[in-house]
Amino acid sequence: MRVYTPRTLVTAGLIFMFTACANVVQAASLELFAGNLGGQGNSNGTGSTARFNDPSGVTTDSAGNVYVADYYNNSIRKITSAGVVTLLAGGSYGSADGAGAAASFAHPSDVALDSAGNLYVADIGNNTIRKITAAGVVTTWAGTAGMSGSVDGTGAAARFNGPTSVALDSSGNVYVAEYFNHTIRKITPAGVVTTFVGTAGISGSTDGTGAAARFFGPSGVAFDILGNLYVADSINHTIRKITPAGIVTTWAGAAGTYGSADGIGTAARFFYPNGVATDNSGNVYVADRSNYTIRRISSAQAVTTLAGTVGLSGSVDGTGAAARFNYSSDVATDSSGNIYVADTSNETIRKITPATVVTTFAGMAGASGSADGTGAAARFSNPYGTATDSLGNVYVADVSNHIIRKITPAGVVTTFAGTAGISGGIDGTGSTARFNMPYGVATDSADNVYVADTNNSTIRKITPAGVVTTWAGTAGLSGSTNGTGAAARFSFPSGIAADSSGNVYVADTGNHIIRKITPARVVSLWAGGVDAAGFGIRGSTNGTGTSARFRYPQGVAARGTLVYVADTDNYTIRKITSSRQVTTLAGAARVSGSANGTGSAARFSSPSGITTDSAGNIYVADYGNSIGRKVTSTGVVTTLVGVANTVGFTPGAMPGILAYPLGVAVYGTSLYITVDHGVAVVRNLP
Repeated sequence: MRVYTPRTLVTAGLIFMFTACANVVQAASLELFAGNLGGQGNSNGTGSTARFNDPSGVTTDSAGNVYVADYYNNSIRKITSAGVVTLLAGGSYGSADGAGAAASFAHPSDVALDSAGNLYVADIGNNTIRKITAAGVVTTWAGTAGMSGSVDGTGAAARFNGPTSVALDSSGNVYVAEYFNHTIRKITPAGVVTTFVGTAGISGSTDGTGAAARFFGPSGVAFDILGNLYVADSINHTIRKITPAGIVTTWAGAAGTYGSADGIGTAARFFYPNGVATDNSGNVYVADRSNYTIRRISSAQAVTTLAGTVGLSGSVDGTGAAARFNYSSDVATDSSGNIYVADTSNETIRKITPATVVTTFAGMAGASGSADGTGAAARFSNPYGTATDSLGNVYVADVSNHIIRKITPAGVVTTFAGTAGISGGIDGTGSTARFNMPYGVATDSADNVYVADTNNSTIRKITPAGVVTTWAGTAGLSGSTNGTGAAARFSFPSGIAADSSGNVYVADTGNHIIRKITPARVVSLWAGGVDAAGFGIRGSTNGTGTSARFRYPQGVAARGTLVYVADTDNYTIRKITSSRQVTTLAGAARVSGSANGTGSAARFSSPSGITTDSAGNIYVADYGNSIGRKVTSTGVVTTLVGVANTVGFTPGAMPGILAYPLGVAVYGTSLYITVDHGVAVVRNLP
């Protein structure tokens, strides 16, 4: 099951581009510019012909079928033992009950099966638990769509907040891992919901009984044959055990300490463990998401790495440590001792035999990596932000590789700064510099490149000669302090832009604010609010300077005296004038959708990247809708590329099809877009 966090989570990327020839009227077209497109999509089929979209939860039945919570396809898929993938229920975003495709889900995160063949679904976006009969009839089992909370009660009267995982005991009770309430809930066969362990809204790592225990972002649950419940306590980096009497202990890992060490019990280390499963021998299996590995915990609490290699992501099939995974979210076992893995960022379901031989059971992974090369020969690993310089070169923040890439107009990809696979915060020239998951890039009039070095919470500067310095902030120290250079503090900045005067604007995502850095490196709060304790204040209020509010802004663009913001979790595009007056240019706060229109009549779904052209038009990577949008200076929104809520990659005549665009940049009449495992380009912008 998928960890549900703010949308600064890494997603794979590809780059597209549009261009025009002088004096020739050409139709706009979508092309692959660099990298290799992954297997993201929504197709049924057998084995590698099927497509998934962030599969996040898996379970098995006694006949060898595998059921998948297909997160962004809003569907539940079934895979036979022969690898034939079909749609069981859902396929569109919503909360409708019904049979098969008539039902809808909102990012289903996990599935579990009872002895009668009914499936239960953690429908995280609706904050509900759904039930699917063997005939595919979907009903809402507990909770009410669109209403969050922590209320115990029966059926629709109950309230959940971030249900991420479900498991069933031998009596048919459903247990729910609640990520945002930090609790484990219990639902009886009569639909009565109670809080089994933990206390709603109070995070921690305390062992204890019932309400005295504490969790921090529990994301996976599974029962053993003795009735003990195991929990992937994700943000604590631990695996917890709960007895039938509700006694909670830490089974493996140490709270608050992440790592990858094998060992006994609390001597072992995990890195955001996300999903758990058990077998009949008392072993617990863990999708150790951010270590890119699958771990096993014996009944004696001995933790070993079963498959994958720590810190090395990929999609390679192989035996044990030779295999590669990419942010796996869940695991399930069958009666033959096989393990099935929801390999989320690879868009695949993997199978591990008892001999630890890993194969791709269904779906097709994109080709991620760090290889330099031309066009499709190059490899990226979760590219995000993009920018262009005066010569038409494209710069890309290659997030999971911890590097900045440069692509010439001819599509030749090189590593401009950093070394692939090695994170850090070191200044230096070219490959000697180190970054830590950089999300945003921007260029100035002198072709310097500025980087939002997200996990370092710093802003870096790279000269055209590749010399990297820390422009503002101090690596590893987060906060919201204004100041000059290293004295300033940021909190996971992800968007960055430079204006013609040499000022740099930063979407300081974790603080929910927009910062300004002068050419003298003086950092100030440009828009948004911070409380007395120094924490950013979320909201959607328009106003001047510190009276305005944002919610996880991820994109920022500068044109003349104006700054535009992709206010990601408000689903809006905001405008900031030179007098720091903030208004909403397009979209309606906290109302998502894909509608075109003017101003508040338009709808977006988690807009991420944003840029402008010389005419003052704004281009937006509308991530949640899988489309690229154009917004005029007066707020008229149209869909430029892609088809709303249709995921994949179809090049050629517009509109084409995209898969979760993240970053955008314009050069001339070409629009570059980072999407799955590379960069696409729209040529001949209309």
